[in-house]
Amino acid sequence: MDRSYYLFSSGQLKRNNNTLRLLKNDGSYGDIPIETVYDIYSFGDIVFNSDLVDFLGAKGVCLHFFNYYGYYSASLYPREKLVSGQLLVNQVQHYVESDKRNLLAKLFVKGAAENLLRNLKYYNNRGKDLSNYILNIENIYKSLWEQNSIPEIMGIEGNIRKIYYSAWNIIINQQIDFDKRTKRPPDNMINCLISLLNSILYTKTVSEIYKTQLNPSISYLHQPSSKRFSLSLDISEIFKPLIVDRLIFRLLNRNMISQNDFVKKEGFLRLKPAKLKEVIIELDNFMLTTVHHRNLNRSVSYRHLIRLEIYKIIKHLIEEHQYCPFKIWW
Repeated sequence: MDRSYYLFSSGQLKRNNNTLRLLKNDGSYGDIPIETVYDIYSFGDIVFNSDLVDFLGAKGVCLHFFNYYGYYSASLYPREKLVSGQLLVNQVQHYVESDKRNLLAKLFVKGAAENLLRNLKYYNNRGKDLSNYILNIENIYKSLWEQNSIPEIMGIEGNIRKIYYSAWNIIINQQIDFDKRTKRPPDNMINCLISLLNSILYTKTVSEIYKTQLNPSISYLHQPSSKRFSLSLDISEIFKPLIVDRLIFRLLNRNMISQNDFVKKEGFLRLKPAKLKEVIIELDNFMLTTVHHRNLNRSVSYRHLIRLEIYKIIKHLIEEHQYCPFKIWW
């Protein structure tokens, strides 16, 4: 199986025949056969040249960069090979026509809301009293279909997540003092973990979109922007409860991570390098977790679930089948 590769050491990344070679600053090096590479994530200071860019482009490998604090900064997105003029036209039409855009935006929120409710009900059934949070979210969720604009739809999504995050103090067994979601900069370990893992999920979704005919810059819930692949933000919302949130619950409730694993510098909270590597390895293994897909009647990984979601969106855009967002069934 092709794997994601994570680079934590600083050095020079270059092509070496049909492999990738990371020549580290200490003089050591490691080779990676290109045939095994799904995508690459760089958390160190990497130097590369145009030969590497051409090589990755020819092989269709996305290279994602994260800064010193572990936050996403940029992607090397190869020239698209899978293109469809008709699909692009349909994507634009579904954005321009407000009824079509609003429907897709609501469906993205629907997927996210039902999956985070699934998380709450899971822990509620295991002795943590989350019934009020569930009831409040369900009441807000009912009004989703009455909204007639993107700001109103995003307002519903924001109110749902606000209640959801307030339940984390009960779900997580550690003392976390998690009052609200803060992004720039994250002010505690929960916000730091959410920002880090959301960023990685965003880039993994970018990698999946690249392997299809969808244009990553045309989105429906989030406003399209010249500075981001906004469709990836739309799709990521659906998978955050499964991939990001469940992983955070596991890391903290199994005491695999604590406040001592973070350092605060210049107003930013960041994971210590060794713990950052450990968390990302956990995420990578988590993405390769498989479940039995009821419709396909075979096992698929969490990573592949994202690709399947994109295929469903394509069918909706070409009006072959109305999109039904992914819903956790286990």
